[in-house]
Amino acid sequence: MQTTYKTKRAERDGPLAAFVRTPVLGVLAVLIVIFVASALLSPYFLTGYNMSVVARGLAFVALVTIGQASLMLLGELDLSLGTIGGLAGIVTGMLMVNGGIDPWISILLALCLGAALGFINGFLTAALRLHSLVLTIGTAGIYGGAILVLTRGVAITGIPPEIQFLGRGTIWGVPMPFVIMLVVLALAVFLTLKTPFGRYMYAIGSNRDAARMLGIKVDRIRVLVFVMAGALSALAGVLLVARLGTAQPSIGNAWVLGPIAAAVIGGVATTGGVGTIIGAIFGAAIIAIIENIIVLFGVSPYWQGIVSGAIVVIAISFDAISRRWLRKEN
Repeated sequence: MQTTYKTKRAERDGPLAAFVRTPVLGVLAVLIVIFVASALLSPYFLTGYNMSVVARGLAFVALVTIGQASLMLLGELDLSLGTIGGLAGIVTGMLMVNGGIDPWISILLALCLGAALGFINGFLTAALRLHSLVLTIGTAGIYGGAILVLTRGVAITGIPPEIQFLGRGTIWGVPMPFVIMLVVLALAVFLTLKTPFGRYMYAIGSNRDAARMLGIKVDRIRVLVFVMAGALSALAGVLLVARLGTAQPSIGNAWVLGPIAAAVIGGVATTGGVGTIIGAIFGAAIIAIIENIIVLFGVSPYWQGIVSGAIVVIAISFDAISRRWLRKEN
């Protein structure tokens, strides 16, 4: 009887309603449409070089998006992830070039730094019952200021060639950052969908008080996810340093709005408990393709900020409208 009811409702609502109820399908359809349209609009879009550029650009943002989307599943936001990635990149360069420390140990220390900064955000949020959005505005200022204090605005050059392979190399023609991103994505999807830890994340995001009553260690899980997000941002920062061959103080500046927009476009609710990591990556791919098309058409890069902001507004508005529509339907 229930199946019959669902079938009748699906027939009544049509495919548009199905997409609203299953955001991953909807964002995948949008991604395919944008990909095909881009290929038709520009003869350079499907070239091997351009696909490599898109994949590398997507990989850095996607790593931060995985962390941000995981936090959003809990109902949290971390606006300092961009500066954590930037600071980790700077520290990596300083340890390698100025400190003479082994490059691989430098990278490991930078990842630990990212995890530690994420721990600070998570601990303060949980222990002081602070709103993560407000708290991370402050910590973003601290971490960003630390970048300027350490570098005085000057890039660190002389990154060892063996490290540059992480950002510039390929495996069977696939860029290394994209390969690393796929491995991280597979682990994140498994963690959130196939483990008790992932189910706890959804439970906390849906109703934190109810999750506590069920015996879930809410604060511990929140801190762990903040740590994971910080480490992933640090990984993105390190890979971008390897890609550029220098540690630029501006690394991470574009990783504030983009990952949030990608997650929302991919169906992750800002209020928590709804969405998937894979949907967030589809959202990141949509943004990456749109930004690539802007470049291919020779539009000023200053318009990228306007486009990214507009995408955020449209995505959040669509998210709010669709959820209001679903509440009314249910």
